[in-house]
Amino acid sequence: MERFTWPKFLSSSRKRAIQDLLPAQNPTKKLANVFDSHSQTSNDTGQPPFTEHLIVNILGSFSNTLSLSSSSQSNEVMQVPSNACIRSEVSEGSESINTPLSRKTSNIRTRLDQNLIDGRHQQRSSDQNPDLNSILPNNFPSDTSIFTNRFLEDSESIWSRKSLIEAATAISEDRTDVAWEILTRLSVSRNPKGIYSEQKLMEYMLSALKSRVSPVDNPPPVGELFTEDHLLSAQSLYELSPCFVVGFMAANHAILEAASEQPSTNKLHLIDFDIGLERQHQHLLYELSKRQAGNQSTLKITTLADGFNGKERLRMVGDRLSELAARMGVGLVFNVVSQKLSELSRDLLGCEADEVLAVNLAFKLYRMLDESVSLENPRDELLQRVKGLAPQVVTLVEQEMNGNTAPFKVRVGEALAYYGALLESIESSAPSKRARMEKGLSGKLRNLVACEGRDRVERCEVFGKWRARMEMAGFELKPVDTYGVVSVTKIVEGYPGHTVKEENGGVCLGWGGRTLTVASAWH
Repeated sequence: MERFTWPKFLSSSRKRAIQDLLPAQNPTKKLANVFDSHSQTSNDTGQPPFTEHLIVNILGSFSNTLSLSSSSQSNEVMQVPSNACIRSEVSEGSESINTPLSRKTSNIRTRLDQNLIDGRHQQRSSDQNPDLNSILPNNFPSDTSIFTNRFLEDSESIWSRKSLIEAATAISEDRTDVAWEILTRLSVSRNPKGIYSEQKLMEYMLSALKSRVSPVDNPPPVGELFTEDHLLSAQSLYELSPCFVVGFMAANHAILEAASEQPSTNKLHLIDFDIGLERQHQHLLYELSKRQAGNQSTLKITTLADGFNGKERLRMVGDRLSELAARMGVGLVFNVVSQKLSELSRDLLGCEADEVLAVNLAFKLYRMLDESVSLENPRDELLQRVKGLAPQVVTLVEQEMNGNTAPFKVRVGEALAYYGALLESIESSAPSKRARMEKGLSGKLRNLVACEGRDRVERCEVFGKWRARMEMAGFELKPVDTYGVVSVTKIVEGYPGHTVKEENGGVCLGWGGRTLTVASAWH
């Protein structure tokens, strides 16, 4: 072996450490070669690309170095140039071979060196990582913190939103083989994230992207969004999530304000296109009972049966609301009609001249097709028919997400941001009742990402687009009532982390700085 002179500034303990590292050069190079060969193959078995005897050999060589380094008080730093060569033990003839450090090998060694430094300060017992211990041999060194930390960091880097966006980018560029490779790697890797909501988000999005790439093996959710089970899941979201509950309350306040503008009558007629969300109507009955002042109010609710809300289920909702109204002393008339949009009229809906007419469109429009999918454009047709009814107020509550006509990659990014915030919100406000809500959210997210055309039910928009569509239909935005904003603000204060603000004529409800729902009133 070639002789050389030690630098004068190097301490004796540092020299011993370097000498002790020299025998590990060959195993380290072998380990790097295994990493290289593994990365060049597409046969990902989900197993770590190394063997036990190499790990034991390398870490065994490093054990003395750790003790020497930790006892050394020297602050010297020896830097290795990026173009340095390693001296190989293998020789041809009488000459040694100088092999340049490959970029990948250099990166591996840099990470190992950094872990050697950090390992002195971050000693962890092996029983803190039971999953890792289950795959290690019995004779593995007792101090496994260096390898463990690197393993967990690599797993966390795999399980990231960035990886999911990369898969979505590959799908949008028709590189399905690349997308499937990423998704397969995620599937066989464990998700080490400690935050529950983040774990669920990764799980839902992974499932959605797999359905997008391979719909035969992973059928996307289409029909299940119209089942009773999904309806109940959505109902639990609307009843327990503060951003949805308070959105309904803001809409009710606008309805009651419109009724107060006509004190000559105590009759309120509400046409609701999605009565399945009965929590809103329970709150409306409660508010009416408080405002009666000795003169009984009468609330007429007319709802339309469709493929999502059948007549029988709607009648059951009406029975429950009638019982509640009786206890509160409010007169209630509940009607279920079956009419096509083209047939809607004041006469068919039973509208009377002495009634205050209100139309509720809470979470209705986002599930209707528009001009990007259908020539008939059901969204605009519904708005035009509602405008023809000449209501005193129309309430609109929608999720704030660019998920309709946005490019696929943007849609995936929006879904990650929106549902990530929503899951965090649910975890904060209703952790013990989140199971059913999460099941509904999973179906909604998967449909948003995996489906296209008429199969895609989830078509959310941002408030700016809803505002433009309402204005094109001839509606004008009603000013946000200051008292209403103050009222809902007091309610939101009971849910830490949630926010409420007035913006562009809408009442915006959010979590962690992101708006999740927007309520607005029109006439």
